[in-house]
Amino acid sequence: MSYRTPPARKPMVREVRDALLAARRVILTTHLNADGDGAGSEAAVASWLRANGTEVFIINPTPFPNSFRFLIENQDWIVPAGSSRARDLCRSADLAAVLDTGEVPRIGRVRDLIRDLPTVVIDHHPVGEKSIGGISLRDPDASATGELIYDLVLAANGPWTDHVALGIYVAILTDTGSFRFTNATPDCHRIAAEMIARGVNQEDTYTRVYGAAPLRKYKLLRHALETLDSDEEAGITWMTVPTEVYEELDATPEDLEGMVDIPRSVDGTQIGVLFRKASTGDIKISFRSNGPVDVNVLARRFGGGGHVKASGAMVAGPLDRAIEEVLAATRKAVRRQANTSEAGTE
Repeated sequence: MSYRTPPARKPMVREVRDALLAARRVILTTHLNADGDGAGSEAAVASWLRANGTEVFIINPTPFPNSFRFLIENQDWIVPAGSSRARDLCRSADLAAVLDTGEVPRIGRVRDLIRDLPTVVIDHHPVGEKSIGGISLRDPDASATGELIYDLVLAANGPWTDHVALGIYVAILTDTGSFRFTNATPDCHRIAAEMIARGVNQEDTYTRVYGAAPLRKYKLLRHALETLDSDEEAGITWMTVPTEVYEELDATPEDLEGMVDIPRSVDGTQIGVLFRKASTGDIKISFRSNGPVDVNVLARRFGGGGHVKASGAMVAGPLDRAIEEVLAATRKAVRRQANTSEAGTE
């Protein structure tokens, strides 16, 4: 059985496709600290639109991750958000496309740059309270934003450049946890298979994404592991990234990719949590769920959000107080879910 765009998604796909293809210059952006889905989706859309004759530039609220730069066909397409060139490009653009998020706080300083532009949102996260307006292609049932990008290119009959295929593949690969999470649907496997058929080398791609980490990442992990702690009764395990070590190693947010999976993987854990101090002094929280607890709901209590199984938030410091407050809320979420499950069996 071949892949087919879900019927309910088709009207949104057509509207967004037409808006993008009608534009002369498009600004692409994604959420703070872009991940594989955000970066891969940007790479795919940029290559697709450029192949159609549209000028496209990527302006993210935080630097484009070095680990995903191999996805970008031309590095000149990436423009720092704080530069005068970014301001000039946004002033002369006629459309902005926000990928892999639909929340105003998640695009940081880029919000001011694109405030006056017509906007397209392409996202697979649940709609939050501070939603970005404009034309949208949103579907929380999609495995990744990369799946929605596939729908767009499919509806436009291509062109299927090498970088379109690679970007879509990496977007789905990373957001499904290498196809091991429950969002790794049959449809996303079909899309991935097609991208391989179109030339994506899955072994080389996996190595580039997961097998080329800098040594400092593991030095940082070594120190973070010393903070690993758990509440076995509640099924919560957490870990903290030491601020002083992070700064001494000149680490980057990319070095933290996948680190929350350490506490998540401890036997008996329902929710894994990672804490780190951001440059602003606030505390970045990453939540991962192994069970029925919806960490998207939990993260939204702290002004964040994400997915049912993977979400994040930013809370005010100091670190000790943030850990105390977040763990208290996490314990309540676990108890609430346990009570709901018990009531459902009566």
